[in-house]
Amino acid sequence: MESGVLHTLRAIGHSLDGLAAAFKHEVAFRQELAFAVVLAPAALLIPNEWLHRLYLLGALFLVLIVELLNSAVEAAIDRISEERHPLSKRAKDLGSAAVLLSLLHLGVAWLVTLYLWWKSP
Repeated sequence: MESGVLHTLRAIGHSLDGLAAAFKHEVAFRQELAFAVVLAPAALLIPNEWLHRLYLLGALFLVLIVELLNSAVEAAIDRISEERHPLSKRAKDLGSAAVLLSLLHLGVAWLVTLYLWWKSP
């Protein structure tokens, strides 16, 4: 049985492998990461309360997290079978819908925060 520290280090290694695989193989992840690289500093520069900044950063991370989960679902479905099946389509569509909702959430977060910033005295 491995120690807690060794287990944690291995888990971090697997997580980094997953991020590298997403970056290498998933166009959508790269696009969303590019948005995060631009929007994260912008979120920190907006002269708003720290809670608004944290909300914007959280919304950015949520998009990346949901995209990783969607990619995992798609990879698992493709591993099982490349043939078309209604349940495979449903699983992929549900993952895609989750990404869409996280992107809508990001958009609303930015619109509300920018509106509050613009309207503040």
